[in-house]
Amino acid sequence: MPQAQSVGETQVLSMRHRNAGDPARHSYDKVHARFPINAAADAFRRRFFPGIGRPEWNDWRWQLRNRLRTVDDLARIFSLSESERLAASAHKGPLPVGITPYYAHLLDRSDSTQGLRRTHIPDAREGIVAKDEQVDPLAEDRQSPVPGLVHRYPDRVLFLVTGSCATYCRYCTRSRMVGEPGGPYSFSQPQWEKALDYIQSTPAVRDVLLSGGDPLLLATEKLGWLLDRLRRIPHVEFIRIGTKIPAVLPQRITPELAKVLRADVPVWLSLHVTHPDELTAEMKHAVAVLADAGIPLGSQTVLLKGINDSAATMKQLMHGLLKMRVRPYYLYQCDHIPGSAHFRTSVSKGREIISQLQGHTTGYAVPTFVVDTPGGKIPVMPTRVVTEDARAVVLQNYLGDHYDFAVDPDGSA
Repeated sequence: MPQAQSVGETQVLSMRHRNAGDPARHSYDKVHARFPINAAADAFRRRFFPGIGRPEWNDWRWQLRNRLRTVDDLARIFSLSESERLAASAHKGPLPVGITPYYAHLLDRSDSTQGLRRTHIPDAREGIVAKDEQVDPLAEDRQSPVPGLVHRYPDRVLFLVTGSCATYCRYCTRSRMVGEPGGPYSFSQPQWEKALDYIQSTPAVRDVLLSGGDPLLLATEKLGWLLDRLRRIPHVEFIRIGTKIPAVLPQRITPELAKVLRADVPVWLSLHVTHPDELTAEMKHAVAVLADAGIPLGSQTVLLKGINDSAATMKQLMHGLLKMRVRPYYLYQCDHIPGSAHFRTSVSKGREIISQLQGHTTGYAVPTFVVDTPGGKIPVMPTRVVTEDARAVVLQNYLGDHYDFAVDPDGSA
């Protein structure tokens, strides 16, 4: 296995060796200058990072090294509410604050109620734990035959390969393990080997989903090694990766990374996207690199109160994704992690949004609304069956009109 360093220790081209006459600097500038910067991001760069040129800004490693992590980092850019200041100051343990400069440009600098800002800057409500909230709401740890691997469905496993993310969403299902992993969440090479041995010795497993943390933060060589190992297991037919990188760190999506994902058998990517504001020129460029390389792309979105819980917002998001060649896949009910009540809608709100999408846009733009449970994902879609008996089914269309659908004499439709 390549002895690649962790994300926090990633070796990068030393800035002190870059100058106008250095060929390495010229090559560096040329590569990174090709990546687009939208006007708002460029204005943000000039104001808050005035000594940083476009090439450095477009270097995903620079973005990671310069994430906003402390109260002082946040206060330099945002007018923090008292709730935000107290929450960021008091935070300890996993799910730290971590916001890339690129993603920070999408957050309102004065309005603490703005949706995307709420998803990344903590506030005091995270300290209020409801009685139905749990550290591990999906019981993943109890369904883990070896550390870092969850085997819930007969033919599928969830392979948690890292605890690092480019940014840390405040509603994260795995808030218990991201940001400061340790113990059973150490994500070490021996842990990977045990998980691979389990998959190799379990022929029923045909589908492996890599998650964490964000697998696309792994060094390209290290990720390629892992994918190659999985591809060489005969009964593994399907490999997927869950990632938010195109939305929060699009500069990470390079042709080299796309080549590793494509290889002999393409990996399917599920892109975590929250709001239409994330669909910037940078994200579109990153997604195009993946789509042009033949990587199948789907999306997953968490339904969040006051952030994306309207049919108009959801339609704009799903249409935008489709135009980028990303097929909307799942709309998730927000999980019951500690301190997440202010993010959760009712389940009926999710059904209502899906009902307002069905028939009013192409079916490709309508994701499946699911509630994730310890027993798996359960679709909770609007019902269109009014009545049903052995002779006919009465169905309701998107306008509310009813239609009789006769069945065959033997009782089958």
